[in-house]
Amino acid sequence: MSEQVRVDEFLTALLSISRPLASFDMPLLDSHGATLADDIYVRDRLVMRAGSRIRSTQIGLAASLGLDHLPTRPHPRVVVISAGPDLVEPGKPLVGDEEYETNSWLLTTAVREAGAVGYRVFSIPDDEEQLKKVVEDQLVRADLIVVSGERGDDSFDLITRALSSMGDITTVDLAIEASGRHNYGVIGPDLTPVVTLPGDPISAYISVELFIRPMIRTMLGSASIHRPSVKARLERAIASTSGSRSYLRAWLSEDATTVRALNDQEEMATLSDANALIAIPESDTDLLAGTEVNVVVLRRRYF
Repeated sequence: MSEQVRVDEFLTALLSISRPLASFDMPLLDSHGATLADDIYVRDRLVMRAGSRIRSTQIGLAASLGLDHLPTRPHPRVVVISAGPDLVEPGKPLVGDEEYETNSWLLTTAVREAGAVGYRVFSIPDDEEQLKKVVEDQLVRADLIVVSGERGDDSFDLITRALSSMGDITTVDLAIEASGRHNYGVIGPDLTPVVTLPGDPISAYISVELFIRPMIRTMLGSASIHRPSVKARLERAIASTSGSRSYLRAWLSEDATTVRALNDQEEMATLSDANALIAIPESDTDLLAGTEVNVVVLRRRYF
């Protein structure tokens, strides 16, 4: 039996099973894009701060100081498994009620954008024992496992049974409009964190942004684990369901002062068109044009 939880409650539970990965000294070029594990000083002056991402300028600074290695947090290894009997790989013809497998492609690249090493696994299990074997085979290379099921309840229940036989799993209903049930917990001998997401690609992507990205950034030891957010005014009125938080795909103006929700929120195209998400609290149902709202910034650049 699942329980309904709020967004902040679920995130807190996920962060409690995430931990920064052990640091090690990495060759200078290889450390590019990783997270600095320790402060770097020149005498008593702090020149590079722990938790910051190592970019080209930090590489150059380290070289100028005579450093050929930097203490880093490694990129978390995230295995993305998409399971469902009626899913077909892109490029192949569809038959009957089949549909193209989307989530593993979408989610694997999303975790890479968050700073992880993403591994894509597409599985068509007939029962939980087969899925359990797929997951067990991936544990050796995973710091985090993300599983998405098909849209139907049968697939989610199969995933839940398989994971529950491998560790401590909790099922929750998230109070997010058009979302669904999620699982989370730890499995295997190393207590590897695992999270299951809805089969709907839009819902799954929003869950990656809200929950999986902060887990990855926590494992990286990053000083900032969330997307930046701003206050902006609505260009036109929007509506939401009472009692559930909503995240609407949106376009934020270049000066970040106004935002408009995209049309046809149920369409996949809104994911690629959006550069932001409008976050609507559970208590709000109808917001007029000009209302100031919280906006999660997905892309800083507009080209």
